[in-house]
Amino acid sequence: MVSRGTSVINRHAAAAVRRRPALLAALTAAALGAGLLSAAPALASEPASAGPAVTRAGLDPALVSGRGARVGFAEQEAEHAATNGTVLGPDRTPYQLPSEASGRSAVKLTPGQYVEFTLPKDANALTVRYSIPDAPEGGGITAPLDVSLGGKKRATMTLTSRYAWLYNQYPFSNDPRADLLHTDWWTTECDCVPAATTPAPSFDKPFRPSHFYDEQRLRLDGTYRAGEKVRLTVPRGSAAAWTAIDLLDSEKIAAPKVSLLSANVLAFGADPTGRRDSAAAIERAIAFAKRAHLKVYLPPGTYQVNRHLVVDDVTIEGAGSWYTVLKGKEVALDEPAADGSTHTGVGVYGKSAADGGSKDVHLSGFAIEGDVRERIDTDQVNAIGGAMSDSTISGLYLHHTKVGLWFDGPMRNTQVTDTVIADQIADGLNFHTGVRDSLVQDVFVRNSGDDGLAMWADKTQNSGNTFDHNTVQSPVLANAIAVYGGEDTTVSDNLVADPVREGSGLHAGSRFGAEPFTGRLDFRDNTTVRAGTLDLNWKIGLGAIWFYALDRDIDADVRVTGDHYLDSTYNAIMLVSDYGVKDKVKLEGLKFKDVRVDGTGTSVLSARVAGSASFENVDARNVGAVGVNNCGSFNFPATGSEFTVHDLGGNDGGGTTGPWLAPWELPNTITCDDRPPVVAPPAPRPW
Repeated sequence: MVSRGTSVINRHAAAAVRRRPALLAALTAAALGAGLLSAAPALASEPASAGPAVTRAGLDPALVSGRGARVGFAEQEAEHAATNGTVLGPDRTPYQLPSEASGRSAVKLTPGQYVEFTLPKDANALTVRYSIPDAPEGGGITAPLDVSLGGKKRATMTLTSRYAWLYNQYPFSNDPRADLLHTDWWTTECDCVPAATTPAPSFDKPFRPSHFYDEQRLRLDGTYRAGEKVRLTVPRGSAAAWTAIDLLDSEKIAAPKVSLLSANVLAFGADPTGRRDSAAAIERAIAFAKRAHLKVYLPPGTYQVNRHLVVDDVTIEGAGSWYTVLKGKEVALDEPAADGSTHTGVGVYGKSAADGGSKDVHLSGFAIEGDVRERIDTDQVNAIGGAMSDSTISGLYLHHTKVGLWFDGPMRNTQVTDTVIADQIADGLNFHTGVRDSLVQDVFVRNSGDDGLAMWADKTQNSGNTFDHNTVQSPVLANAIAVYGGEDTTVSDNLVADPVREGSGLHAGSRFGAEPFTGRLDFRDNTTVRAGTLDLNWKIGLGAIWFYALDRDIDADVRVTGDHYLDSTYNAIMLVSDYGVKDKVKLEGLKFKDVRVDGTGTSVLSARVAGSASFENVDARNVGAVGVNNCGSFNFPATGSEFTVHDLGGNDGGGTTGPWLAPWELPNTITCDDRPPVVAPPAPRPW
């Protein structure tokens, strides 16, 4: 999520300074050597032929059937393709190329090397997810990638790293040579506050490199049949010392949509070549369409737009996100705007809530390509923004903006569907402040720089919102899906994978000044894959799903039903408070039912908070440590932990230490070991 004040990392850092009791240190000293799952790079063999290995979130699609966004493309991991390059990973260590790759593995090519995929279905369009090095002083480079089909070169893509490669502490820097941004923050690399440490610690540069990957789309010159070979080759003489290929998406896109009875922006002077700014022409088309009760049509082309298009009571349709593109530069403002922005850029915005917001806005069938390369939280440089009630957003592709969709309510009854959000500097989507009765469905998010999908009830309650059948892959920071406060919230049938740091797969937190959780909070039928990161300040592993009581209790009707937690790096489920408020907050009455846990590096449940939870038909296998890590509030009374586990029956399976929910652990036995050795589980398999 985009911070409006104290950042996620700074909040953790301040808390880390407060908490280091001797008792906790003694209890966990034996487990301080916990490691992360990793493997040394290996030179791939060069098979004569590789079949079309299609995956979803790096897994056999059968393992995640019915969950996640229903998309039109097939995803293929480079590490499963034919190559004469080097396979990187798998590795979940932050600040390393494999950790941010889908499936935690990629293929590294040097000039002259290739990776070759086999099309699983007919396709006329490709998306390549890749990484190339930064410039030595930051700012990125460009480098070619040849694309061949049927044994013939069909195109040369120009890859760029100008939208990748961030460094340092939040809110990050584009300069690989920069010193620490916050010497007064707790810094895990030295286990100290640098400004308060003598002698002052030194840090390797670049410090904390991240956000390595980008993606690029390519329309082919025709439709190629299933079984055709797609070879990606780094040409000799490339300016990039190496090119990492993470995956290939392939699909057959429909012909451009034509809308005859509409206000065509070309008639109002818009330039489809992108050479001239088309913002004013599009605004003229919008004004005419409202008077004439017509839709606005954006024909195929690239339209230069370098500021916000403010919309209300209008329908804007493109020819399809592969054909119609709104593309803009980030523009520095002469003076900061009233909202604190120092830049503007391409975006479609509803009116601000303070001005009454917008209604009946319907956007579909186009892409928004931004030019955002740094994180400035006060900047309104999002693809979609403002307040939009009774509105629909569908079939968009949102790329290289700060946030894909950031809604500032109050607003209600908005639906975001069938949309792809990629390579954002911050969140993918955020329902912020007073968003009610709204839906996000069949949205695919990859490589967000913060929470992939978030609801944040900041100062005004959110209510009745649903995230359903979405996919979030490889959020570089924070969580795949996060809920901060709210009433009657549903998170259902989502697929999330590969969070990297300072967050995990699914999250609910009473934090960031959010309104309380009230009514029902439902997590239902979601799947997490390779979730559960190492919190770099707490130095403990987070759960694939985690609940965090910080500002206040979480005592709503919280139900987790039908979730699957696959190949969790640490715990499957984590319930936690901060040490500074451990005796003031609790997580009470959470209900877990019909849950499957297939592989944990440590426990099924880690409870580091006061309160209680019940478990019914929670089946687990390949559990790496004691099933329940119960620290409670770290007061360790003789009566047992301050956290109570209720066994409602049917809780089967376990791992290296026996049944995950053994009778001796109930109801509140202290089993506090926050840093046990991590046991890498086997790959998930059908239940």
